[in-house]
Amino acid sequence: MKTEIKKIDNTKREINIEVSGDIVKNKFEEVFKKISQEAKVPGFRPGHAPRDILEKHYASSVHEQVLKELIPDIYNQAIDKEGLDVIELPQIHEVKLDRASLSFKATVEIAPEIAVKNYKGQKIKYKTISVTPDEIKRNIDTLKESRKIEAVDDNFARGLGYPNLAELEKAVERQIFIQKENQQRQRIETEIMENTLKDVDFKLPASLVSRQLQDLLRQTKIDLSLKGIPRQKIEEQEKELISSLEPEAKRQVKMYLVFAEIAKKENISLDDHMPHQVMEFLLRQADWQAE
Repeated sequence: MKTEIKKIDNTKREINIEVSGDIVKNKFEEVFKKISQEAKVPGFRPGHAPRDILEKHYASSVHEQVLKELIPDIYNQAIDKEGLDVIELPQIHEVKLDRASLSFKATVEIAPEIAVKNYKGQKIKYKTISVTPDEIKRNIDTLKESRKIEAVDDNFARGLGYPNLAELEKAVERQIFIQKENQQRQRIETEIMENTLKDVDFKLPASLVSRQLQDLLRQTKIDLSLKGIPRQKIEEQEKELISSLEPEAKRQVKMYLVFAEIAKKENISLDDHMPHQVMEFLLRQADWQAE
């Protein structure tokens, strides 16, 4: 196999691939054999038609099948040989095939080179979470107003599914505590993410941004539809939606690629759980400081 790589830009490469000899000849024989066993040629029983007649009737089918079976294998071998980290399906073009050779070009998008550093030991400020009596009272008063109840007592608590007012207050305290805990966790994760990304600069692969943008657009359209906005009105707003969603799509792609680079450095599996595992790693490695 001969391979030649041409750099188009920072994330795109064109690979010129050529193979010849037995690998092509054997694939033609393999496909012809398969077709000869299944072909229905008038005047001949299946599997008994002469080769020249088969080639006359099925030359186009054989050619197509050889390409279908051979190109993916050869392409994958070329990617492995060159050690390319391809992140998108290739664009195959300029395909040439005869009985002894195959050549084609594959335009691919590769993961950009990302220099990630200083991601360990990030300073995290955290607060000890507590719930004040005033916060509990305000929440219970809100419940009271929403139900137009005059007295906050055991009877009021029972109407909400609690045996008495004291148990209702405990439940409200737990809810406020969990809410504060989640807010602090989200704040810390956002700070970790922003600190990890801020000093990393590279060209984002256009295909990944486009794919993420389409995912965000599709979900936004669903959300708007569920809110009762007519489909026609949503479609009319598509350009504005795309413009507003593009920065978030770019941020998400950048975050994923940076986290993937950290995962490689720290031997974290690149599977569907990778972003969560990297975040957990960064949190474990952080410098936690009480406020």
